[in-house]
Amino acid sequence: MPSEDLTTLDDVRLALREHARPTAAETAAWFFKAGPGEYGEGDRFLGIKVPNTRSVARRASSIPWDAVPDLLRSPWHEERLCALFMWVYRFPKADPPEREHIVRTWLSMAEWINNWDLVDSSAPHLLGAWLLDRPEERTVLDTLAGSDSLWERRMAIVSTFALIRKNDFGDTLRVAERLLTDPEDLIHKATGWMLREVGNRAIDLEVAFLDQHYRDMPRTMLRYAIEKFPEPLRQDFLKGNR
Repeated sequence: MPSEDLTTLDDVRLALREHARPTAAETAAWFFKAGPGEYGEGDRFLGIKVPNTRSVARRASSIPWDAVPDLLRSPWHEERLCALFMWVYRFPKADPPEREHIVRTWLSMAEWINNWDLVDSSAPHLLGAWLLDRPEERTVLDTLAGSDSLWERRMAIVSTFALIRKNDFGDTLRVAERLLTDPEDLIHKATGWMLREVGNRAIDLEVAFLDQHYRDMPRTMLRYAIEKFPEPLRQDFLKGNR
């Protein structure tokens, strides 16, 4: 396969289609729940494996970051994912004003970041990374957590992964508490996942949070949160013995 740099978005689209597989597209539509009434309803897939999408995004490093929104507006899922990877790979090398512009553009285009993989592949690396040294800007997490959009609420909690990795847990716990009564299973899973990541670094802090809330949180959220606990402690939570 050619490995030369890609210099236009049309080059990116053509490079992606070199990896497209119709049978994989059918599987992806099922996996990402693109059927009628499902959370990904109407999404379209080319059938491209994620490593191939990442490879194309890396080859597009010379394309200006402000061209990316045109690709992010694509009806094709893998093109939107590639656009997000292009920002993610550019972000660490960008200067502060460019980083802020990328994040604010990303936030303004949330309607196109409309499945869990798109959120999870970009939120910690863009919004989360940007918030690391900007505690005064972290109210954006509360705004997202209060959104009517499932995907914006998932952005709120998953973005905090970047903070967790720096042993900064307060925002994760605050957003998790706000999402305890969320009706969506994808939020239950994401919140439980982030609580588990807190526990991987500070188990006493996670246990204290769960002791306060586990009887009221969705069962899926609890199961995700305690997945790595020692078995006796895990069973205590599952059986309500705390």
